[in-house]
Amino acid sequence: MKKINFIVLFLAALVMLSSCKRALDAPLKSSIEDKELYSTVRLAEGVITGILQTFAETNSYRGRYIALYGSNTDTEILSGITSFTTEKSRMGNYNTNVNNTQMNASTNVYAMLYSGVERANLAIRGFKAYGDIDNNAQLAQLYGEVLTLRAFMYMDLIKGWGNVPARFEPVTNATLNLPRSDMDVIYKQILADLFEAEKYLAWPNATARTSTVENINKAFAKGLRARIALMAGGYNMHLDGTTRLSNDPELTKSKMYQIVKDECLALINENRGVLLPSFQTVFQNLCKEITTAGQESMWELPFAEGRGRVIFDLGVNHASVDKYTAQARGGSVLANPAVWYEYDKEDTRRNVSVTPYGWGAATVTTAVQKVSTLSTMYLGKYRYEWMTRRVTSTNDDGINWMVMRFSDVILMAAEAINEIDGPAAALPQVKKIVDRAYGNNTAKAAAYMTYAASFSDKQQFLENVIMKQRALEFVGEMIRKQDLIRWNILDAALATNRANLQDLHNKVNNYAQWPTKVYWKLNADNETIDIYGLDKGDTDAIGAAKTGYTAVDWKLSSTTSGTSVETWNALYVKQPSKQPHWPIWQVFLEASDGKLNNSYLGL
Repeated sequence: MKKINFIVLFLAALVMLSSCKRALDAPLKSSIEDKELYSTVRLAEGVITGILQTFAETNSYRGRYIALYGSNTDTEILSGITSFTTEKSRMGNYNTNVNNTQMNASTNVYAMLYSGVERANLAIRGFKAYGDIDNNAQLAQLYGEVLTLRAFMYMDLIKGWGNVPARFEPVTNATLNLPRSDMDVIYKQILADLFEAEKYLAWPNATARTSTVENINKAFAKGLRARIALMAGGYNMHLDGTTRLSNDPELTKSKMYQIVKDECLALINENRGVLLPSFQTVFQNLCKEITTAGQESMWELPFAEGRGRVIFDLGVNHASVDKYTAQARGGSVLANPAVWYEYDKEDTRRNVSVTPYGWGAATVTTAVQKVSTLSTMYLGKYRYEWMTRRVTSTNDDGINWMVMRFSDVILMAAEAINEIDGPAAALPQVKKIVDRAYGNNTAKAAAYMTYAASFSDKQQFLENVIMKQRALEFVGEMIRKQDLIRWNILDAALATNRANLQDLHNKVNNYAQWPTKVYWKLNADNETIDIYGLDKGDTDAIGAAKTGYTAVDWKLSSTTSGTSVETWNALYVKQPSKQPHWPIWQVFLEASDGKLNNSYLGL
């Protein structure tokens, strides 16, 4: 965190799961200590810090979940995926092994999330017993934050591992080892928790604590409840091994979409967030570490300056130390090459979201862009060159992870309104996103809205407008995979993308109007480069005739061997819908007293 440096280490010790079964049932040394902890604002704030600390552990969010969850999709891929048998590649190609060395350790993110859940469970019990949350607004705020954090952790446990154990009380001897629960059990609890949290949380900027997006506020809790309702009301692979809508009457598609509509419209109609006029500014502000609440960013997972790997893993690559960074990293996660070609060239989101260049060899006083390859298109939302602070750590960059933006609230609202009231009613929300995307090009925005209005059927509107806009809006924010799962199009989307990547490599069909090469030259500033050949209608003839430009073959990796395949064939190994979640790792299976298995995944 920028202002909290994980100082309450005693809290971590207080709530850590013990390997000793007797300790799990042992009462706290003194009920007075508990009373003081949860009734004193200064101490209780440290409880939140203790929960957040679990995200920053070496193999937790910091170095694993942010970098590995969400690939491979039609918008993001892991780097090096053509070596499809490596442990890292197997984390994203829907063929993950239970003993994968990227995760199979007792300190990995699965364990850290449950450590955070346990800390939250203890805190919820403590606040209820001693917090006077109905009369003390500051303690009520902290109680609401804990409820929201627990819901967030369970959402990401479900995204990562599917049907996971449901723990909503502190661990006892009897509950030390629990089997998987169907995710519906968890969905119902965390939706209810967030509804309760809303009663206690303050709006952005209503209090000193909610003046920063590093602390949870009511707007984020409502947005998170909408996001989880979309998951719960959509398709999921359940514990019986079937991919289907929920058969729980409390989680019907219609009820979940109503929650989404109600929560999102409450935020929109009460102006509880904004779309910044410039798409680029959203991510420049993130990299500049501007954390003012009430803007487009709704909550950011806070990392200290010496912790967190957002640009390190997802950012534009810097091949060497240069004037912008002392950390030569970036590019562990890449843009799916085909997504560049999904944007209109007038769409301002394209050049922000995807970069066809990185940064090459330089010195501490210089920096020079270097054209990438088609296989290594970088995620452009995270850039060292946008930071005001110079990163000197070799391992971490300290940039926050932006969990939700107000544009997501708008598009979730559009999706729910389309389902309930039809496409015409959803168009005003879509227009907000499209108008911002095209900036001053109002004619292009109007033309798109005419196209969007041509779909009178809600399923066609969903497929052609909502799904497409969510893809273009959220590249690199690692939410696409869950969207594809809940829409039940994971297999179809990746099969289409596989075919598209092969066509892109060969410049045929939809990609026949692009040249086979790109052409670049260094600009007069001796730092940036100009690239020709990436817009529809560019030609090799014009590119080859450009003075001072160097030609580069613009193809995907097509080398095949015993351990390597073409980029398009590396996207997935098994049918994606058969393993949409990671397995619970071997180290936890062996320690579960036979309670845990991966049988519903066929493992």
